Amino acid sequence: MTNLRPTIAVIQAAAERLSGHAILTPLLESPLLNETLGGRLLVKPECLQLTGSFKFRGAYNKISQMDEEQRRRGVIAYSSGNHAQGVAAAANMKGAPAVIVMPEDAPRIKIENTRAWGAEVVTHSRHGADREAVAAEIAAERGLSLVPPYDDGDIITGQGTVGLEIARQCHERGITPDAVAICCGGGGLSSGSAIALRDAFADCDLHTVEPAGWDDTAQSLKLGERVTLVDTEPSICDALLARTPGEQTFAINKQLISSGIAVSETEVINAMAIANRFLKLVAEPGGAVALASALAGHVPVAGRTVVAVISGGNVDSELYAELLAGAQ
Repeated sequence: MTNLRPTIAVIQAAAERLSGHAILTPLLESPLLNETLGGRLLVKPECLQLTGSFKFRGAYNKISQMDEEQRRRGVIAYSSGNHAQGVAAAANMKGAPAVIVMPEDAPRIKIENTRAWGAEVVTHSRHGADREAVAAEIAAERGLSLVPPYDDGDIITGQGTVGLEIARQCHERGITPDAVAICCGGGGLSSGSAIALRDAFADCDLHTVEPAGWDDTAQSLKLGERVTLVDTEPSICDALLARTPGEQTFAINKQLISSGIAVSETEVINAMAIANRFLKLVAEPGGAVALASALAGHVPVAGRTVVAVISGGNVDSELYAELLAGAQ
């Protein structure tokens, strides 16, 4: 792990590493939705990425750089689900055994898909044992290499390929975005993407987006230092429940992000329904927060061009149907 801020060149190298393995997800838009919003809204659907989220990018970038002995011994990760699947898939592709520590109440689809990629799943109570401690103990016993969820240079640069692709796709279409909204948990996606986007569009507004009540990055950006959340309520956005930003990720976001935004669950559910209706996309709750920020007006679209990242689409079908049925 490096404590140096990754450069655009390192992100470009990660993109080369991922070429032929990760899916080059498109930039989508709906003329009908644009007409309703009075501007241009482009959506980067990482819900269409391999394993259903952007997390595969960082995991593959990390594991592909390990030496043969590390891969032979195997890797370990802790995750609520999307990082779990990304690590499991990347390890499978590189021939490395994988152990994933997951909360026992993680969405069933995330646990099942992690196992489907051949990983061993060790569950824990979300409000009980420290998942990092559980993973560290198993890693020490078996000699496994840790693949962190976000606070790691290789993970940050792998996730940064999302921002690199957005920049390239905008340039190809002659688009200069006024703002980009990025889902934020620990900050790997937002920090890596911010490096690539700021390099391409110096004056573009970059926003992290989190669920209301779990906006540790937004609060940290306002104060200029990392905040740790203490009193929190359950949230449907299971993929974004970090209590404090990563050390490396926040150092980058503090320099490059324009502001942090929080969205309500009602706004998230509405965004999921609109993604389905206008773009035919399945977005999980946590994956829809950036889109929600644009649709709800926190990141204004009228008279502007805005890009929103849908970071994942791994949601149990029963919950998805229930949430969409209650959309306003």
